[in-house]
Amino acid sequence: MVGVPKPDHCSFLTLDTAVISPQDPTLLIGSSLQATCSVLGDPPGATADGLYWTLNGRRLPTELSRVLNTSTLALALANLNGSRQQSGDNLVCHARDGSILAGSCLYVGLPPEKPFNISCWSKNMKDLTCRWTPGAPGETFLHTNYSLKYKLRWYGQDNTCEEYHTMGPHSCHIPKDLALFTPYEIWVEATNRLGSARSDVLTLDILDVVTTDPPPDVHVSRVGGLEDQLSVRWVSPPALKDFLFQAKYQIRYRVEDSVDWKVVDDVSNQTSCRLAGLKPGTVYFVQVRCNPFGIYGSKKAGIWSEWSHPTAASTPRSERPGPGGGACEPRGGEPSSGPVRRELKQFLGWLKKHAYCSNLSFRLYDQWRAWMQKSHKTRNQDEGILPSGRRGSARGKRARAA
Repeated sequence: MVGVPKPDHCSFLTLDTAVISPQDPTLLIGSSLQATCSVLGDPPGATADGLYWTLNGRRLPTELSRVLNTSTLALALANLNGSRQQSGDNLVCHARDGSILAGSCLYVGLPPEKPFNISCWSKNMKDLTCRWTPGAPGETFLHTNYSLKYKLRWYGQDNTCEEYHTMGPHSCHIPKDLALFTPYEIWVEATNRLGSARSDVLTLDILDVVTTDPPPDVHVSRVGGLEDQLSVRWVSPPALKDFLFQAKYQIRYRVEDSVDWKVVDDVSNQTSCRLAGLKPGTVYFVQVRCNPFGIYGSKKAGIWSEWSHPTAASTPRSERPGPGGGACEPRGGEPSSGPVRRELKQFLGWLKKHAYCSNLSFRLYDQWRAWMQKSHKTRNQDEGILPSGRRGSARGKRARAA
């Protein structure tokens, strides 16, 4: 007796009861199949007129079969569709009582097309991971095996990557034994029962595709009492500390109750940044990522790392009264703070638009604020506006002089 195959796998343990021909055929989609089931010997109740066929467990119509002789039943299938399972469809010949006499695996599909869009990156110059896109726009309906091959460009033998599916279904990881300063040729081969295809060759230097870990130790803190700013600091990639390279960073941040991130691109190679133009009294989540480039003089753009884990911090609450609040009006003779506030607002607006993370801009801002305080103090003295304690002292001096 022949073993019953699993629903998702085509496999039969064949005994000398009957035989199906052709055995385990492979056909293109749209092909026709002429098959026969021939009974061996003289098993009881197993004559051709009592036999029937099933495909994947479903009995096929009797009009698709015809008796060739007392021991052989033929089957004709036309315009075949792709196999329902990549391991092959189950075509089975049964005796009158339903017992299985013989089985065959039927493979119907398409040959693979050449893979494309190969991309690779090296984590800290210690390994290489590559991904690719299968060539066919749809399924081949057959199990297709993908092999990533690589070799040194000018010499050396072909090597085959062994750690597959590390970054998705079409990826492979080469963990070690990679050469620097020498280009590699990399390609992908696709093979199934109907043929094979090979991708275009990608040529790369490990130094040109380096990425690294997200920046560690990201700290976000308030900037004194400034209600619209936060300071962000982080550490450069420790895994690359012994290599000659440059780095640029990106920051992104969002408010606590939003999923929309705002990205700051112009951080350059600093490891600190002051975010301006934020909402007072608001919790922000901040992330940083790194792009190491120019490693040992490489001219390539580099590859961004993953984002760091989110770090949360809140801006101080605003102490300015809202509309209708009990704000004090300026005393007679005191200059209005309106022009000062307008100048400050204009400066911060420019800062928000042009210089998120420019240390020079923030130094200018700090110097400008100190100058404004000094200028305001000088103006008060020139106009005779003194704190109440000093005004009392001045009146006492004038009385004694009289």
